[in-house]
Amino acid sequence: MSEVNFRAHQAANKRKTFFLLASFGALMWFVVYAALTYMGAGTAGIVPIAVGLSLISVWGSYYASDKLVLTMTGARQIQESDNPRLFALIQEVCLASGLPMPKVAIVEDNAPNAFATGRNPEHALIAFTTGILDSLDRDELQGVIAHEMAHVGNRDTLVSAVAATTAGAIAIFSDFLMRMMWFGGGRRDREGGNNPIALIISLVILILAPVAAMLLKAAISRRREALADATAVSFTRNPTGLRKALEVLQADSTVVTHASNAVAHLYIESPLDSGKVSKLFATHPPLSERIAILKSMESGA
Repeated sequence: MSEVNFRAHQAANKRKTFFLLASFGALMWFVVYAALTYMGAGTAGIVPIAVGLSLISVWGSYYASDKLVLTMTGARQIQESDNPRLFALIQEVCLASGLPMPKVAIVEDNAPNAFATGRNPEHALIAFTTGILDSLDRDELQGVIAHEMAHVGNRDTLVSAVAATTAGAIAIFSDFLMRMMWFGGGRRDREGGNNPIALIISLVILILAPVAAMLLKAAISRRREALADATAVSFTRNPTGLRKALEVLQADSTVVTHASNAVAHLYIESPLDSGKVSKLFATHPPLSERIAILKSMESGA
């Protein structure tokens, strides 16, 4: 396995994630600009209130993420005595990665899938469906474990929380201000307040901003999935195991029972993304693309 190969993939995906997060910041600035243009300084105090509500909601969910996700997915936490083989594999990856041992859970579901959650490596939880445990051999399962531990090590739940916080705030601003426009709110007596071009620009920003936020959120999720694949290879030095695991997932058409938009981005393969979903709104890169990258890593061995 080429050290340069997977390090290059890691670096590229980190750069793209930082760029997307910066784009989120720029989008937020445009939304605030639209708010101030339409509402004027006298009523702009509502903006930080909306931000505060969004932060409380999303960050509250972030700190209780493991418990919330267990409830939403129907996962059941297990002990080492329940599945010694699985725990042994996880401990191997922990030793290789230097990460602490996470909590482990099982989802009674025939669809092969897995996910990681928790606010930091010390409070992490990784879960596996019974379908994936039954479908994969040792090397393939180790690759999946490494992928999920990579999410933990890369603090992807934090990155997702930042993206969700910003997207939520943008949605709140846009919805609130659009309602004000429809019901005749806003100030017109401020300097430049009667400028129709500025008001039209504000309206366009408010209409398009929530869609742009969704696109950026999905793009960040895709980049973190690609980064987790590359990081997993750095843990195991075996791209073949993860590549074969993804091929098993690609060949299986069983759908996860407890699938929702709230948790779909957590899974190693999204239970909601399909051929009917635009790639721009997909939370995961296509499995075929991920498999091809892992094959290129194998060829660089």
